[in-house]
Amino acid sequence: MLRALLNKFWDEDVWLPPNTTWEDITPGPDKAVVYADYRHLLYPIPLALVLIALRQVLEKYWFAPFGRSLGIKNTRPKKAPNNSKLELAYIDCPKIKHKQLFLSKDEICALAKQLDMSERQVERWWRLRRSQDKPSTLVKFCENMWRCTFYLYNFSYGMFILWDKEWLWDIDQCYIGYPHQGLTPDIWWYYMISAAFYWSLTISQFWDVRRKDFWQMFVHHIATILLLSFSWVCNLHRIGTLVLLLHDCADIFLEVSKKAAKAAKYANYQKLCDAIFTVFTALWIMTRLGIYPFYIIWSTSIRAPMLLPMFAAYYIFNSLLCLLLALHMVWTWLILQVAYKSINAGKMEGDIRSSSSEFSDSSHQSNHSTPNRNSKKDT
Repeated sequence: MLRALLNKFWDEDVWLPPNTTWEDITPGPDKAVVYADYRHLLYPIPLALVLIALRQVLEKYWFAPFGRSLGIKNTRPKKAPNNSKLELAYIDCPKIKHKQLFLSKDEICALAKQLDMSERQVERWWRLRRSQDKPSTLVKFCENMWRCTFYLYNFSYGMFILWDKEWLWDIDQCYIGYPHQGLTPDIWWYYMISAAFYWSLTISQFWDVRRKDFWQMFVHHIATILLLSFSWVCNLHRIGTLVLLLHDCADIFLEVSKKAAKAAKYANYQKLCDAIFTVFTALWIMTRLGIYPFYIIWSTSIRAPMLLPMFAAYYIFNSLLCLLLALHMVWTWLILQVAYKSINAGKMEGDIRSSSSEFSDSSHQSNHSTPNRNSKKDT
């Protein structure tokens, strides 16, 4: 039964263009070109663990000392007063277990009645206790620096290996001669390292700084891994490398700009933060809402059907590309919201796309921190 299900899933009519079989693109010494081996998709998983270990080493011995040299401190928030009843309620709270950062007014009121305390006392203690679980500014800085470092490397490597590839300069070459397009060792490593990085992000996301767009980023990482996997299995690695390079290009400028803006903010260089945020916003829109839809997706949607016969898996591949575009549009809207609010406030506050949940937390506090005039006096 399992064999029948696998055969049905890997149906050649679904995954391959007409008149092509798996045997045609199976790697072997008798083949004219080197084809991708689907079994190699397992390699990025252990490699992701290597990247996570490398990140820990770099954060401890390089990024943290560099952050301290900028004046970024590893300070922790003020500790909440000892209160065994509130501590027990905090530990057992379902919202805390699911990483939600604040209680509603009704929940605060119910907890105050249950513990015979004022709403103000409960709210104040809860805010302090919640702050204790947040990472320090130095931790955030180290995480930002790790991503900057990887994107800098991966874009540089991708540009180096693709510079002499014909499909970098003529995107139609991604489809001409498909699926009999050879795989070179440099492309193999580009795919493996990129997939490993997204696997590492997917894994580490559950203990990294909690961000407002947690699930959007999770979907983004999974969609990217699926894109890499589908394009690898179907030998669509040429268009896959262009998608990677464009996103790495955006990330080398956008992520570095975004993270540098945060680093500048952490180190109290506000004018530099404002300038970097402006560059980040312009480059984000140009690459993610300009080049990506009007060059990459236009090519996969319009040019590809003109140059090769379509098949089911190609539509899956193209749908995932469109899913990434939808995420880009959501993030662009959030970024523009931050830019608008920052202009009105007179300064940039950073990129909401990867903001820590502290933004929503502080917003909630401003809406619910008005003292209850009828409550008991704070102790």
